[in-house]
Amino acid sequence: MSIKHSGGCHCGALRFEVDAPANLHVYRCNCSICKKKQNDHFIVPASKFKLLQGADNIATYTFNTHQAKHTFCKTCGVQCFYTPRSNPDGVGVTPHSLDPGTVESVKVEEFDGENWETHIQTTDIQERSKE
Repeated sequence: MSIKHSGGCHCGALRFEVDAPANLHVYRCNCSICKKKQNDHFIVPASKFKLLQGADNIATYTFNTHQAKHTFCKTCGVQCFYTPRSNPDGVGVTPHSLDPGTVESVKVEEFDGENWETHIQTTDIQERSKE
């Protein structure tokens, strides 16, 4: 069962809504960028995510395969959401960017991004962006 969460960046330039469970299944990735920015995130189908404001204030960073689109606020630098390499049809949302009051629990699953090509074969992460 999904509920509507709202959230945004530190300065408020980016605001969004996302339909997701109150009990979040969050991935903690150890790839080079996720480890540096402590990118814990949960994944939803793109249709469950709605950017309410700030489209003109988003910057994007890519590297290596350029499949992941690491988006962040141009003003405050906070990443609230991004397009993961594992789920190009979905959105990875950082739970710390959600407004308080709608998350009941967070279950964290380790994702071995250092060995992405091998680990992607042993996880159900790609199913998270399916309707």
